[in-house]
Amino acid sequence: MKRLLHILSLGMLIAAGQAHADDTVMGWQKFKVSDAQTERPVSGLIWYPAHDDTRVTRIQSNGVWVGVDAAKKATPLAGTHPLVVLSHGMYGNERNQNWLAEALVSQGYIVASLSHPGTSTWLRDPDDARQLWERPRDVSRVITHLLDDKTFAPLIDPERIFMGGHSLGGWTAVWLAGGRYDGAKVKADCAADPNDLICSIGDMWNIAKTPEDVQAMEQDLSDSRIKAIAVFDLGGTQTFAFDTLAAVQTPLLVVGAPKPSMGSLDLNRESRALVAALPKATTRYIEPTSLTHFDFLGVCTERGVDILEDEVTGDGELCEGGTDERIADHALIANAVIDFFANP
Repeated sequence: MKRLLHILSLGMLIAAGQAHADDTVMGWQKFKVSDAQTERPVSGLIWYPAHDDTRVTRIQSNGVWVGVDAAKKATPLAGTHPLVVLSHGMYGNERNQNWLAEALVSQGYIVASLSHPGTSTWLRDPDDARQLWERPRDVSRVITHLLDDKTFAPLIDPERIFMGGHSLGGWTAVWLAGGRYDGAKVKADCAADPNDLICSIGDMWNIAKTPEDVQAMEQDLSDSRIKAIAVFDLGGTQTFAFDTLAAVQTPLLVVGAPKPSMGSLDLNRESRALVAALPKATTRYIEPTSLTHFDFLGVCTERGVDILEDEVTGDGELCEGGTDERIADHALIANAVIDFFANP
């Protein structure tokens, strides 16, 4: 029943983009960036429209998460396709937005989702986490890697490269759009309120604690190849110099999550503050009342809440409303993203 509801919800997306023939599926492969920066290996998954020439299986499913249906190493569809790169939140991973990849692929997009070293589920080296400026570079490296890849480069339209990011991934996205970290502002804010979220995370990861690291954090790491960006309930707005936000030229869709839950962010300091600082002409903002911070993660199983709660008290909230309600929320978000990328 859950899968039927999921299919019906995603079926609404057909009107937002091109419909594909019945003999196409979502293909997937692993990728690993091979470049001069080999001391920071970046890997992830690439999802793409494919021919139905390889067995489709349910992947990334377990007792908590429903997963998605895809065909490993299926033959990609010919033609040129837009590319979307997805950046996860704090201690997330390349699988977190597989539901959005599925929706985008159904509309002809190629999607790359990566795991950021230092701030992902399985890669938590403290020195990698400290170098938070590498997060936007990770995204740029993935784009370069795919544009040089012999299989996927001919399939990607370089004029239609987009990005989406959730939570810390949303912060990463704003940096790539042209937002600049303001070390003096962060220092003053944290002196006034050391318990603020950005301050506690900064202390935990030793962010910008030396002049050299402040300089690295304050550099311009915008990527003009990215033509539009979707930002999902970001955290860290107050770390940016607001004059740099006012100068951002990349169109942004900002999605706020107002429904209270574990992980809820203060929208007046985050998404709403970001939108107020960005140019109005190139910014769209939606704040669906049903959204929580974790509704940007995958669909949960009926047992998801209990399993998570048994493992760590409180973690069950990751899956609160994570079945039928989350399926409906995913359709809403995906429709908004697809519409925005079609007309940024």
